[in-house]
Amino acid sequence: MRLAARSGSMLMAAGAAVVVLAVASCSGGRQPSSAALPLRAAGEVALPGDSSRFDYASLDADRGLLFVAHLGAGEVIEIDVRARRVVRTIPNLPQVHGVLVVPALHRVFATATGANRMVILDEDDGTVAGQAATGAYPDGLAYDSRRGAIWTTNESGGSETVIDAATGAVRGTVELGGEVGNVAYDPDGDRMLVDVQGRNDLAVVDPASLTVQRRVPLPGCEHDHGLGLDTADRLAFVACDGNATLLTVDLKTEQVLDTHAVGADPDVLAYDQAAHRLYVAAESGVVTVLDLRDRRLSVAGSGHLADGAHVVAVDPATHHSFYPVPAGADGRPALLEQEPVG
Repeated sequence: MRLAARSGSMLMAAGAAVVVLAVASCSGGRQPSSAALPLRAAGEVALPGDSSRFDYASLDADRGLLFVAHLGAGEVIEIDVRARRVVRTIPNLPQVHGVLVVPALHRVFATATGANRMVILDEDDGTVAGQAATGAYPDGLAYDSRRGAIWTTNESGGSETVIDAATGAVRGTVELGGEVGNVAYDPDGDRMLVDVQGRNDLAVVDPASLTVQRRVPLPGCEHDHGLGLDTADRLAFVACDGNATLLTVDLKTEQVLDTHAVGADPDVLAYDQAAHRLYVAAESGVVTVLDLRDRRLSVAGSGHLADGAHVVAVDPATHHSFYPVPAGADGRPALLEQEPVG
């Protein structure tokens, strides 16, 4: 996600470009749905520190532990969402952007953007277990479970740094040829998918050889940043923050299935696999909720949740969603908890 206005955040055959352009043109100028958000407040946790910017969040669903990057404070906040309390803050992570918990390893990975480093934290006690140098402006993170590798997006550096999740050793670098958005591991296809927002395309990368296999253009998308996967239905969701558009892409046919208007400057995506529900949080504070049926999304509702609500995480067990914001009910930093209605 970007430190300023928007952050750091699919696949289509070239022969389908004309079709995709026609679909995308139909969505131009549309506004998000006027239907109310199908959410209601379920709780709020006061967060420590000042009201500076928050960034990515990552949930260990089995333990109910949510890790939130407090970018402005240079620390990660660990929250027990079941008990609704802050467990600890982990300091000395300058301009921390990305955070990713890998429960199987009992590790939390965080990008200290101000130091161009990826830091490995012990999930149990918050101590530093290792770190590695990255490229310029490390942002989002993804985990290749087959190879035990962490992929770190270097947004302005235009590359991915691949790091051994156990040792912190750098395994290699993948040059993408443009400013990079988010990255995700597709376990069924055994490939990494990378938003190359500087080129408005998506790179398909072989995680074994660390080479770009092909580039997939994304007509109708300006500055593809956010990225999420539905592995069961073989779909990818791409958020384009330049024109507030969400693309649904069929990973089997490599064609765009549909497009939807979302809030201005869409940033973080969270997908509830069990509920077939996608959450799109935007820099504008607008959250859009979409439901998946028969491999097609429909907008369940959209609305302004809170200023700064550009980050979302979802609990697959309770279906509650969480949003760290600079100002809660009392004007101080807070984690907003929402539950679905209807």
